[in-house]
Amino acid sequence: MNKKEIKIQNELDALDLQLLRHLQQDASLSNLALAEKLGISPPTCLRRVKRLSEGGWIERQIAVLSPSRLGVSLGHSVAALVEVTLDAQGVEHLDAFEAKVVADDAVQQCWRVSSGPDFILVVQALSMPDYLEVTHRLFTQDANVRNVKAFFSIKRAKFSAALPLPKP
Repeated sequence: MNKKEIKIQNELDALDLQLLRHLQQDASLSNLALAEKLGISPPTCLRRVKRLSEGGWIERQIAVLSPSRLGVSLGHSVAALVEVTLDAQGVEHLDAFEAKVVADDAVQQCWRVSSGPDFILVVQALSMPDYLEVTHRLFTQDANVRNVKAFFSIKRAKFSAALPLPKP
């Protein structure tokens, strides 16, 4: 691949940004609907979305479920933001803990942070007994976990996975 091809693959133009903006809000839009919103042909739209996906700008497309609706249907639901500090912070210890928590279905998000705790996790459980099982599985049985501090959500005021994009 020459330098020009690499540069083209790493650049986003105004149309790409518009496509990403629309897809962040509703990835279920059909190719035809998306093309109409942007005033481009469906083949051009499809080709661009494919390029954005293959280029890594679009990681994946998912359905975002409603925890409050599921909580009503399944019973109670618990959301916790959890700070975790490890005893040993060597790269191998941080990587091992990270691998363990990202493999657990109860962990929705895992952030390795600095200046304070080592990790901040977003944990979702069906009930407090289920949350207790998560704490035993992830924290209590891990000899390297020094401190765990959990904050329980009483209301989700905003949730978005959308990244800020430059205005066209």
